[in-house]
Amino acid sequence: MPPRISSSRVSNSLLPYLSSQSTCPSSSSSSLLSLPAHTSSTSSCTSSRRPFSSTLSSQTRLRNQMFEWLNTEGAALKHHIPGTTNYLTDIKDRKAKSQEKQGEQAADGSAAVEGAASGASAPEERSRTPRPFPLNPSFISEPVLSEELRNEIYQRVVVQKRSVRAVSVELGVDMRRVGAVVRLVELEKRWKREGKPLALPYARAVREMVPTTPLAEKGQPQVPHESINDLPVHRLTDPQIFYPVSESRQFTRIDAGRVFSGAPALEHSREAELRNADPADITSQLTRHPEEVERVGKGADEIQVLQPADVRIPHPHLISFERDRRANPSEHRERMKRYEQRLKEEEAAEQERKKHAQERREKQIAHVEPDSSRFEFRFKDVVVSKETTGADGRGSAAPGRRYGVPSYDRKKGSVKIPTKVEV
Repeated sequence: MPPRISSSRVSNSLLPYLSSQSTCPSSSSSSLLSLPAHTSSTSSCTSSRRPFSSTLSSQTRLRNQMFEWLNTEGAALKHHIPGTTNYLTDIKDRKAKSQEKQGEQAADGSAAVEGAASGASAPEERSRTPRPFPLNPSFISEPVLSEELRNEIYQRVVVQKRSVRAVSVELGVDMRRVGAVVRLVELEKRWKREGKPLALPYARAVREMVPTTPLAEKGQPQVPHESINDLPVHRLTDPQIFYPVSESRQFTRIDAGRVFSGAPALEHSREAELRNADPADITSQLTRHPEEVERVGKGADEIQVLQPADVRIPHPHLISFERDRRANPSEHRERMKRYEQRLKEEEAAEQERKKHAQERREKQIAHVEPDSSRFEFRFKDVVVSKETTGADGRGSAAPGRRYGVPSYDRKKGSVKIPTKVEV
């Protein structure tokens, strides 16, 4: 049986002749060979022309409703007001505002309705809605950095040589975002030097239609862009542990971290020493010298003991600043001096730690540069033992652990469940 001709490939002038239910007399024959010439008589049966399928499309009604909404209520979103959002929820807010104005000012009610229908609403009324989807009120549109704030971050970090930690606190931007802004601005400047095109009109259009965090005027406090001191969830805190303690014992956050890490309890003398010490000094000592943190476990399973939240947050020095502010509320200048001193000491300790780590790496590497060669070969001595490579050769400190030994996870016949527990 020959294949049927698709209705999309048949011209409209042939459809009356191919339809078996056509009322036109000239289309009574179903043979394509006996088609009469296209005359004016065929125009009388144009109303009966239809495709092969007589089933109505289920999308026709919905498409009609969509275009009807776009031409009436949705027409207000066709052209956005610069500097404000352009969300669907703005229409609902404008309707509510117009109804309130109608109730309060009956004389100006018609003018308010016309202004709302044309989309000419005040910018402050439209910028209050951070929820773009009416059916999902839980989703909130987060603001983005403005162009001025982005350039100010780059200026302070690269030109003024300020630390990333200090810029994050001053402008209320997360340290990871500060680093990303510096890298992207540097990439943008390099592209400009190379003559590569930039999508600047697109960037301006996006910033005009989404909420942004502006740069504060000189002398005004900066509006924080996001929370900069959130505590990330540590993987050791995922399980729920029931740990019995006596009622007379002071169970602190240090003890809770040791329980989550599987570390033994501290001795009574060390526990009393930590309880009587200044929390700011303990936090400062651990943040400046992280190598002093106690470690538990063996081999590749060795981990650091979970520290309290005062140590693990991105800006632990802010806790000391808040304690100082509550203890000395009237000494603003002295507090700021101590705060700047703590920042400088932490930055110096971090630079010193990076310098020592780089020196240790350089001592383990031998540089060989042959004569008349533009290459430099670097050799590093590797100790292959059970402590470094592990029992299966895939230790975390082993050289080439990702490439040297194949993985037997999917090999047939091999035992994939643990046969013993190493303590």
